[in-house]
Amino acid sequence: MRHWLMKSEPDVYPFSQLVADGSTHWDGVRNYQARNFMRDAMKLGDLVLFYHSNTKPPHVAGLARVCKEGYPDHTSWDSDSKYFDEKSSPENPRWIMVDIEPLKEMQAVSLADLRINPALEDMALLARGQRLSVQPVSEEHFLEVCRMGGVTP
Repeated sequence: MRHWLMKSEPDVYPFSQLVADGSTHWDGVRNYQARNFMRDAMKLGDLVLFYHSNTKPPHVAGLARVCKEGYPDHTSWDSDSKYFDEKSSPENPRWIMVDIEPLKEMQAVSLADLRINPALEDMALLARGQRLSVQPVSEEHFLEVCRMGGVTP
């Protein structure tokens, strides 16, 4: 099993909405490295830190789990979607999505608190210029963030 961090802006799709929905497809990822993670590495049952970005303060809000492995992102061939990509089609999909389901809400773990924790100093999220919306997290870092948020996975 692998561990991941997935970013969402809380005014677009907050963790509370994932809880209300029961599961969702993670569409609209338009970065090749993040797409490759979802296509090649994310597996059923992998655990996810759900991160609220572009908010004050940015923070980890909850735990989720991959409940469906990568499949074509249909929003990429929907001309009415903001995620439309004219080079993607059902016959030749360029973009991938996975489905996730909520596991546990956690006490918010802010980016500032993550940064001052020496056990997390080499966590990808904290690297300068790190903007990936989907990124791997080591098991050690995952467990430390869970501890900080008062949950056990």
